[in-house]
Amino acid sequence: MTSGRNAVLAGWNRCSRWPAGGWLFGRLLGVAVPYARTISPEFLEIAPGVARIRMRDRRRVRNHLGSVHAAALFNLGELVANTALSAAQPPGARWIVTSTSIVYEKKARGTLEGIARLEPVDWATSHEVVGDSRIVDSGGAVVARVQVRWQVGPQPSAGRSAA
Repeated sequence: MTSGRNAVLAGWNRCSRWPAGGWLFGRLLGVAVPYARTISPEFLEIAPGVARIRMRDRRRVRNHLGSVHAAALFNLGELVANTALSAAQPPGARWIVTSTSIVYEKKARGTLEGIARLEPVDWATSHEVVGDSRIVDSGGAVVARVQVRWQVGPQPSAGRSAA
Protein backbone atom coordinates (compact mmCIF):
# COMPACT_ATOMS: atom_id res chain seq x y z
CA MET A 1 0.00 0.00 0.00
CA THR A 2 1.19 3.44 -0.78
CA SER A 3 -0.11 6.96 -0.32
CA GLY A 4 -2.79 5.91 2.18
CA ARG A 5 -4.91 4.12 -0.43
CA ASN A 6 -5.75 0.56 -1.26
CA ALA A 7 -3.53 -0.44 -4.20
CA VAL A 8 -5.74 -3.39 -5.20
CA LEU A 9 -8.86 -1.23 -5.46
CA ALA A 10 -6.97 1.61 -7.15
CA GLY A 11 -5.55 -0.76 -9.76
CA TRP A 12 -8.92 -2.43 -10.31
CA ASN A 13 -10.68 0.93 -10.69
CA ARG A 14 -8.18 1.97 -13.36
CA CYS A 15 -8.24 -1.34 -15.28
CA SER A 16 -11.96 -2.13 -15.04
CA ARG A 17 -12.84 0.91 -17.18
CA TRP A 18 -11.42 -0.86 -20.24
CA PRO A 19 -13.18 -3.62 -22.22
CA ALA A 20 -10.45 -6.17 -21.35
CA GLY A 21 -9.76 -4.61 -17.96
CA GLY A 22 -10.34 -7.80 -15.96
CA TRP A 23 -7.82 -9.66 -18.08
CA LEU A 24 -5.36 -6.75 -17.87
CA PHE A 25 -5.70 -6.58 -14.07
CA GLY A 26 -4.94 -10.32 -13.92
CA ARG A 27 -1.80 -9.81 -15.98
CA LEU A 28 -0.63 -6.92 -13.79
CA LEU A 29 -1.36 -8.87 -10.61
CA GLY A 30 0.70 -11.70 -12.07
CA VAL A 31 3.73 -9.42 -12.02
CA ALA A 32 3.35 -8.91 -8.26
CA VAL A 33 2.19 -12.49 -7.56
CA PRO A 34 3.84 -14.68 -10.22
CA TYR A 35 2.16 -17.93 -9.18
CA ALA A 36 -1.27 -16.40 -9.83
CA ARG A 37 -0.35 -16.23 -13.52
CA THR A 38 -0.48 -20.03 -13.77
CA ILE A 39 -4.29 -19.96 -14.04
CA SER A 40 -4.53 -16.81 -16.23
CA PRO A 41 -7.18 -15.19 -14.03
CA GLU A 42 -9.72 -12.79 -15.46
CA PHE A 43 -11.08 -10.52 -12.75
CA LEU A 44 -14.80 -9.81 -12.93
CA GLU A 45 -15.47 -7.88 -9.72
CA ILE A 46 -13.47 -6.44 -6.84
CA ALA A 47 -14.87 -4.47 -3.91
CA PRO A 48 -13.98 -4.40 -0.20
CA GLY A 49 -14.52 -7.99 0.98
CA VAL A 50 -15.77 -9.14 -2.44
CA ALA A 51 -14.08 -10.70 -5.46
CA ARG A 52 -15.08 -12.74 -8.51
CA ILE A 53 -12.49 -14.28 -10.84
CA ARG A 54 -12.97 -16.34 -14.00
CA MET A 55 -10.66 -19.16 -15.04
CA ARG A 56 -11.06 -20.65 -18.49
CA ASP A 57 -10.68 -24.40 -18.99
CA ARG A 58 -7.69 -25.14 -21.23
CA ARG A 59 -5.01 -27.78 -21.52
CA ARG A 60 -2.62 -25.92 -19.22
CA VAL A 61 -4.92 -26.34 -16.18
CA ARG A 62 -6.15 -29.89 -16.92
CA ASN A 63 -5.25 -33.18 -15.32
CA HIS A 64 -4.91 -36.65 -16.86
CA LEU A 65 -8.66 -37.26 -16.35
CA GLY A 66 -9.68 -34.44 -18.69
CA SER A 67 -10.95 -32.14 -15.94
CA VAL A 68 -9.49 -29.06 -14.27
CA HIS A 69 -6.58 -30.02 -12.00
CA ALA A 70 -7.07 -29.85 -8.23
CA ALA A 71 -4.11 -27.47 -7.89
CA ALA A 72 -5.66 -25.01 -10.37
CA LEU A 73 -8.94 -25.09 -8.43
CA PHE A 74 -7.08 -24.47 -5.19
CA ASN A 75 -5.12 -21.61 -6.75
CA LEU A 76 -8.36 -19.96 -7.95
CA GLY A 77 -10.07 -20.39 -4.55
CA GLU A 78 -7.17 -18.93 -2.59
CA LEU A 79 -6.62 -16.10 -5.08
CA VAL A 80 -10.24 -14.96 -5.00
CA ALA A 81 -10.33 -15.03 -1.17
CA ASN A 82 -7.02 -13.16 -0.87
CA THR A 83 -8.20 -10.57 -3.38
CA ALA A 84 -11.42 -9.96 -1.42
CA LEU A 85 -9.39 -9.51 1.78
CA SER A 86 -6.84 -7.25 0.07
CA ALA A 87 -9.63 -5.05 -1.26
CA ALA A 88 -10.82 -4.53 2.32
CA GLN A 89 -7.34 -3.84 3.75
CA PRO A 90 -6.92 -0.31 5.09
CA PRO A 91 -3.62 1.60 5.02
CA GLY A 92 -1.36 0.58 7.88
CA ALA A 93 -2.73 -2.97 8.08
CA ARG A 94 -1.28 -6.30 7.00
CA TRP A 95 -2.23 -9.94 6.63
CA ILE A 96 -0.69 -13.32 5.95
CA VAL A 97 -2.23 -16.70 5.13
CA THR A 98 -1.77 -19.15 8.01
CA SER A 99 -3.67 -22.15 6.63
CA THR A 100 -5.94 -23.24 3.82
CA SER A 101 -8.20 -26.17 3.04
CA ILE A 102 -10.29 -27.29 0.09
CA VAL A 103 -13.21 -29.61 -0.44
CA TYR A 104 -13.77 -30.90 -3.96
CA GLU A 105 -17.50 -31.31 -4.65
CA LYS A 106 -17.45 -32.57 -8.27
CA LYS A 107 -15.30 -32.79 -11.39
CA ALA A 108 -14.57 -29.34 -12.74
CA ARG A 109 -14.93 -28.76 -16.46
CA GLY A 110 -15.47 -25.70 -18.58
CA THR A 111 -15.12 -22.07 -17.57
CA LEU A 112 -15.11 -21.66 -13.78
CA GLU A 113 -15.73 -18.73 -11.50
CA GLY A 114 -14.23 -18.18 -8.05
CA ILE A 115 -16.41 -16.15 -5.70
CA ALA A 116 -15.57 -14.72 -2.27
CA ARG A 117 -17.73 -12.53 -0.05
CA LEU A 118 -16.10 -11.95 3.32
CA GLU A 119 -17.50 -10.61 6.57
CA PRO A 120 -16.12 -7.18 7.63
CA VAL A 121 -12.70 -7.45 9.28
CA ASP A 122 -11.48 -5.65 12.41
CA TRP A 123 -7.97 -4.54 11.47
CA ALA A 124 -7.22 -2.72 14.76
CA THR A 125 -5.78 -5.73 16.61
CA SER A 126 -3.80 -8.77 15.56
CA HIS A 127 -6.04 -11.85 15.31
CA GLU A 128 -7.12 -14.71 13.09
CA VAL A 129 -9.78 -14.28 10.41
CA VAL A 130 -11.41 -17.10 8.44
CA GLY A 131 -12.85 -16.61 4.97
CA ASP A 132 -14.50 -18.89 2.45
CA SER A 133 -14.65 -18.94 -1.32
CA ARG A 134 -16.46 -21.19 -3.71
CA ILE A 135 -15.79 -22.23 -7.26
CA VAL A 136 -18.75 -22.73 -9.56
CA ASP A 137 -19.07 -24.06 -13.09
CA SER A 138 -20.96 -22.37 -15.93
CA GLY A 139 -24.20 -24.01 -14.74
CA GLY A 140 -23.78 -22.57 -11.24
CA ALA A 141 -22.90 -25.89 -9.58
CA VAL A 142 -20.29 -25.68 -6.83
CA VAL A 143 -17.24 -27.72 -7.82
CA ALA A 144 -15.02 -26.79 -4.84
CA ARG A 145 -15.02 -24.82 -1.60
CA VAL A 146 -11.87 -23.23 -0.18
CA GLN A 147 -11.35 -21.97 3.37
CA VAL A 148 -8.50 -19.56 4.09
CA ARG A 149 -7.25 -18.48 7.51
CA TRP A 150 -5.31 -15.25 7.83
CA GLN A 151 -3.52 -13.46 10.62
CA VAL A 152 -4.57 -9.82 10.24
CA GLY A 153 -3.76 -6.67 12.13
CA PRO A 154 -1.95 -3.37 12.13
CA GLN A 155 1.58 -3.05 10.79
CA PRO A 156 4.12 -2.62 13.57
CA SER A 157 5.15 0.95 14.27
CA ALA A 158 8.45 2.10 12.78
CA GLY A 159 11.33 1.24 15.08
CA ARG A 160 9.53 -1.72 16.69
CA SER A 161 10.22 -5.29 15.71
CA ALA A 162 7.41 -7.57 14.57
CA ALA A 163 7.67 -10.35 17.14
